[in-house]
Amino acid sequence: MLSPLRPARTKATPIITAVKQQNRQRVTLLSSPYIEERNLEAATSGIRAADQEPRRDARNSAFLDYYRCPERFAHFTLTGEPSASSGYFQFGPDAICYGQCCQGSLAKHATDDLYDAENDVGGDNHTLRFPFNPSEVIANLRRERYRSSLNGEGAVSPILRNAYYLVRPLLPVSVRKHLQRIQLRGWEEIPFPSWPVDLTVERILEKLLALLLKPGSTNKIPFIWFWPNGSPSCAIMTHDVETAAGQDFCSELMDLDDACGVKSSFQVIPENRYPVTYSFLEQIRRRGFEINIHDLNHDGHLFRTRELFLRRADRINRYGREYGASGFRSGALYHNLDWYEALNFSYDMSVPSVGHLEAQRGGCCSVMPFFVGNIVELPVTTTQDYSLFHVLNQYSTDLWKRQVTQITKSHGLASFIVHPDYVMEPRARATYKSLLAYLAGLRSEGRVWIARPGEVNQWWRARSQMKLVYQANKWVIEGPEKDKALVAYAILEQDCLRYELQPADHEVPQSDKRPALVLPGPERGKPAA
Repeated sequence: MLSPLRPARTKATPIITAVKQQNRQRVTLLSSPYIEERNLEAATSGIRAADQEPRRDARNSAFLDYYRCPERFAHFTLTGEPSASSGYFQFGPDAICYGQCCQGSLAKHATDDLYDAENDVGGDNHTLRFPFNPSEVIANLRRERYRSSLNGEGAVSPILRNAYYLVRPLLPVSVRKHLQRIQLRGWEEIPFPSWPVDLTVERILEKLLALLLKPGSTNKIPFIWFWPNGSPSCAIMTHDVETAAGQDFCSELMDLDDACGVKSSFQVIPENRYPVTYSFLEQIRRRGFEINIHDLNHDGHLFRTRELFLRRADRINRYGREYGASGFRSGALYHNLDWYEALNFSYDMSVPSVGHLEAQRGGCCSVMPFFVGNIVELPVTTTQDYSLFHVLNQYSTDLWKRQVTQITKSHGLASFIVHPDYVMEPRARATYKSLLAYLAGLRSEGRVWIARPGEVNQWWRARSQMKLVYQANKWVIEGPEKDKALVAYAILEQDCLRYELQPADHEVPQSDKRPALVLPGPERGKPAA
C-alpha cells in the first residue's frame, strides 16, 4: 500500500527492459500495483519504428515523421556547405527559422532584416534542393536552441529565484501576481515566437509539402492522417495540483469535467506540498482520470544544475513507478530537453508552444506532439489559467477560444492547464465551466477529439510506427492501431494546400501510382507558399 511522502527507496523487480542499441537509451518499467495495462502498453512501445527501420536521410526525417508519407515522395538535398554558426533567417514571410544555412547572411536576432531561404529553393520530380537542413531547423525550434540568442531576456537571477521560492508558500496570490507581472513586463513586445499561438514548425512542414507538389511531377501526396478516426484536431485537459486546498477541490473538479464528458489528467507533487495517499490516487483513477507526476517538490530548482537534476530524476522516476504514472510535468514549466534521457516516462507536458508568460521564456513553436528521444512531448499550447486570471486579469474564454481556433485550423493539439487551486473562486470556476462547454460543443460538431494525455501519447506512438504501402490499386496503412488510422492526401490547388481523407473503399486505377483527393487544408483560403 502507498504511504504518504514515501521516500521511494525500496527495490523493485524489473519486469520489462527494452534497450535501444544505437544510442543506448533505455526504457525501464518496474513492477507496481498501480501500473495499469494501458500504461504498460504505452510505455513499452517507446522504441519508435523509425529507429528500427533503415536509417533515413536526416534532411527529410522531420518531414517524414510528421506526415508519415512514403519516402519516395520527399528527397531533400543541400545546395552547398552549411555555415559554421547558426542564426536567424526566414522561409517565406511567415516562418522564422534558426540554424545553419548555405547561402545568405544569418541574423543575430529575429527582428533583424532576415535572409529569405525560400528564394533559393529548387527542385524537380520529388527532390528539393535547400540552402538549409529542414530537420535541423525544426529540431532547433522544438528544442528552443534559438534561446541562446535571447541574451538572458526574461531570465530571473538565481538569487531572486531562490528568494521567491523560499517565501512563495507564504505569499497569497494577490501578492504573487504583482511580483509576476513585474517580472513579465514587456512580454507583449517579444517578437518570436508568435503570440498567442506559434505555428512556425507546422508552417515550415506545410511549405515543404507544397513545394513538393509544385514541380508538377505529382499533384497529390498520400500521408497518414494526424488523429485517429479522422478527427480534425485534438484537445486535452490537465490539472496541476499545487496545494492542499487544491487537492481537496479535486473531487469537485472531476465533477465539473464529468458534467461535460471530459476526462482529464491530474499532476500530483510527490513531496512536501500535501500527503499523496492511496485513497487520493484511487479516487482519481477509479473515476477514469489519469495520474501523472508534477515535479518533485515544485521548488523551482529541478533544472538548476545537471547533477541536481539527475539526483532528483531518480526519485521522480521512482514516484512515477509507485503511482503508476506514465506522464510528467515540471514545476513552472521549467525544462531542459537535452537532459530528458534521465526521465523514465512515456510522455512529458512541460514545454509551452509560446513561453511569453512563463518563468522560462521561449517555446517549441509547434502545436503538435513530437518525440524527444523516447519521450513523446505534448506541448502546452494555450495560456495557463493562472496567467489568464492573475497576470492578464481576464475572466472570459475569449483568449482560449482564439487559441483553439488557430490550433484546430492547423489540425493541432489544444492542451490546457487548469489548476484546482485557481478555479475554486466562483468567477474563475464559471470561466472554466464555459471553456468545458465550448470544448464539448466542438466535439459534438465533430471538430475535435477530446482525449486523456495518455491516449494521445499512445496514439502518437502507434502512428510513428505506421507506414503506407500501395496494394491492390490503393494506399493502405500497416502498423499498430491501423484500424483507427486513415489515409489522407495533400493537393495544391491554386497555390493553396488542401487535405482530404480517403474513403475506406477508395480505389485508384493501376496507372495512377500516387492518388489524392481534395479537402481544405491547414491554411484555408491562404496561399501555401
